[in-house]
Amino acid sequence: MKMSEMKELLAARQIQLTKSLGQNFMHDANQLRRIIEAAELTPQDRVLEIGPGLGPLTELLLAGAGEVLAIEQDQRLVEVLRDRFAGKTNFTLENDDAVAYLTREARNWSGWKVVSNLPFSVASRIIVDLAWAEFRPERMVITLQYEVALRVRASAGNPHYGLLGLLMQLNYEPKGFYRLPAGSFFPRPEVDSACIVLRLRPNPPLDAIQEKAYRGLIKTGFSQRRKMMLKLLKGRWPEARLLEAFEKLKLSPQIRAEQVSRATFIELARLLAQVPSQPGPELEDAAENSQLP
Repeated sequence: MKMSEMKELLAARQIQLTKSLGQNFMHDANQLRRIIEAAELTPQDRVLEIGPGLGPLTELLLAGAGEVLAIEQDQRLVEVLRDRFAGKTNFTLENDDAVAYLTREARNWSGWKVVSNLPFSVASRIIVDLAWAEFRPERMVITLQYEVALRVRASAGNPHYGLLGLLMQLNYEPKGFYRLPAGSFFPRPEVDSACIVLRLRPNPPLDAIQEKAYRGLIKTGFSQRRKMMLKLLKGRWPEARLLEAFEKLKLSPQIRAEQVSRATFIELARLLAQVPSQPGPELEDAAENSQLP
């Protein structure tokens, strides 16, 4: 779908795009093809697309996948999509807020692929909700704000390393990554984007109780980045058990969370999973993810 076609369609429908909904539609055919190639679609695939907009990516998804579920919040665009893909029997369209939908619908996403140009304002929230669902998608091929994509894939020692990357990389492995110029979208956003591919790890490193400890550790440890992690964790776990775990893992009592690798956080979670802890910033409130950097 060319940019000229997008402009004509919007004008014909008298649609004024809403900036708050992150309505920037990809028109670059080469970039759309790269996303589809990264998804490695088969006729057996079930695909979730969030924020299809005018449907430039949807069209390619429908041609390659067995089933496409799209969630679009803007009723005006829902009408466009219904008209465009009226004859597609493998297409399901929900007129809903994606964050609300994912919170409300306890779906089994096992085996699904998420292929989406995500709205910047809710992208972090959406991918964390999916990555921490009980039944997670097998792959995510997602377009994010460039700086957010850097945080998703960062490891210890990288200036972008932090909470978002640790939440996503526990069960997902970053594979592909490439930058998308702002000119690939209409209207042109103020920042560049990036496409990142996340593949579900075949063997979860932690069980459910350990995952809760991991989440508590990283959220507490990064709650004040410049403070020593041990001091922050002492508000949650008994100091003696923390010192014992730190010594076993050869962690300095002066270390900060940004210096601790994902693998070490996993080991720390295993050691502390059965230790009674106080409530802290790992509270299971879905709204917390909206505060992610």
